[in-house]
Amino acid sequence: MPGPLRRLWTYAARHRSRMWWASTLSVVNKVLDIAPEILIGGAVDIVVRRERSWLSGFGVVAVRDQILVLAALTFVVWALESLTEYGYELLWRNLAQTVEHQLRVETYAHTLDLDLAYFEDASTGGLMAVINDDVNQLERFLDRGANELIQTVVAVGGVAAVFFVLAPSVAALAVIPIPLIIWGSIQFTRRMAPRYSAVRDQAGNLASQLSNAIGGVATIKAFTAEDREVDRLQDESERYRVVNRWAIRLSAGFIPGIRVFILAGFLATLIYGGFRTLDGTLEVAAFSVLVFLTQRLLWPLTRLGETLDLYQRAMASTQRIFDLLDTARTVVSGHVPLSNPKGAVEFEAVSFSYRTGPQVLTGIELSIPAGSTVAVVGATGSGKTTLIKLLLRFADPTSGRITLDGHDLRSLELEDLRSAMALVSQDVFLFHGSVRENIAYGRPDATTDEIVAAAEAAEAHEFILELAEGYDTIVGERGQKLSGGQRQRLSIARALLCDSPVLILDEATSAVDNETEAAIQRSLRRIAHQRTMLVIAHRLSTIRHADRIYVMDGGAVVEEGSHDDLAARGGIYAGLWSVQTGMVTGDG
Repeated sequence: MPGPLRRLWTYAARHRSRMWWASTLSVVNKVLDIAPEILIGGAVDIVVRRERSWLSGFGVVAVRDQILVLAALTFVVWALESLTEYGYELLWRNLAQTVEHQLRVETYAHTLDLDLAYFEDASTGGLMAVINDDVNQLERFLDRGANELIQTVVAVGGVAAVFFVLAPSVAALAVIPIPLIIWGSIQFTRRMAPRYSAVRDQAGNLASQLSNAIGGVATIKAFTAEDREVDRLQDESERYRVVNRWAIRLSAGFIPGIRVFILAGFLATLIYGGFRTLDGTLEVAAFSVLVFLTQRLLWPLTRLGETLDLYQRAMASTQRIFDLLDTARTVVSGHVPLSNPKGAVEFEAVSFSYRTGPQVLTGIELSIPAGSTVAVVGATGSGKTTLIKLLLRFADPTSGRITLDGHDLRSLELEDLRSAMALVSQDVFLFHGSVRENIAYGRPDATTDEIVAAAEAAEAHEFILELAEGYDTIVGERGQKLSGGQRQRLSIARALLCDSPVLILDEATSAVDNETEAAIQRSLRRIAHQRTMLVIAHRLSTIRHADRIYVMDGGAVVEEGSHDDLAARGGIYAGLWSVQTGMVTGDG
């Protein structure tokens, strides 16, 4: 059993009972599907041999009675065939939908559990192609391909058995092509596997290109780059067409090849069986059954190429799905529960570097007492945002440790740790939904009064009331219907509503005007004594009242102290303060 199919069989263990029932009905249905050809032979036998027909052996001697009995048998066979077809269609299709649903949800859940570093390397479109397109491809195979494979095997085996019972010498000639067909099918699947793997990979690249372009449509328009983006998509789509053409070229030749082998078996049955019938060594009825059954082989075997094509596409998709599910996390949850956190944070000799890249942080010592406000400033690339990633355990330190209320973050349950912290990022993300839903994202059970109070604290309440539907206004995908400042104020309200003991502000007021910034700062100062606040800022005016300020440069803390102390020290902070307050010019 190939690797992807074996994994799928193991994964679907919970559905084994339904799979066996569906397979059983597929087998029974195909056996019943073969029966009408045998009944046609019986009809020929009645007409030719009359009172000496095979039915006479069961006590039905009168010819008219034999025909009536044969008609009754035909009715029963067709009725049972219809019932079993309904049964296997129902079971296979529902099974396909169930596996598709569970696999999509589990793949999505696993993807959300992966480290943030994984998403920094992976493309959104590629992930979408796996979670959506590849899962759909597998569903299409389970929906009809599995049944067709089973019925093809049953048809070949059943017809061969009937042949050997009726005329072993004719059967030997008729079934000679079958091993060649099976061998050719195996070679076909082996050669198709890498081709469809390439098709699915390129499908991911194409989805990634589309996702990036649609996500950046405003930038595309601003730089009048529509034609250039169309050209990029055309290139990716052409690559997809080329790898598909490579697969289609082999796939298209499979069915004509099979037809040649089937024709050989059919001609052998027709000629040799016909000669034996003329010689009187083979009954006319038996010859009729053999001819009809040979034709019955034609349809499933000619569809075999299409079914195997569907199978190979599904296995390529299955491999990509399980590759994603096999992606391991490096950040795993601890087992120590965190109850009633106070919010005291310590960075103890923390260093960090990515797996492939230079050192980002070196020996960071940073103390944030519970209930205090601490700010971190520094030039772009100095490592400020990395501190936040480590504090939220989006990644773990290469060396050293970070503690919350004395507990190493790695020992705490992840859900407890992140629930103890609320983040307001400069890269604000709002979900498609109402203003109310976005503010309450961290606390879906919050009351309207609590939501309004958080919005008021974030200086967002007034502009919300001016929206067309107030708190029920739909913000659009990523909040595109709101201005940057409005989105940021909703993000602040969302964080405040969580009422977490640690509030992290990463350039939280970078997208608001000076007046709104001043109002938000006043609100934050009012609540500062209620929680620990870590503020990352470029505008030094926003962190003047912090209890302690750390200055970073080159991944290390180079200065620390209060605003007044640092401004008077004449170091990096003093230089930044002088530039931002206009005390020196860019030339001086």
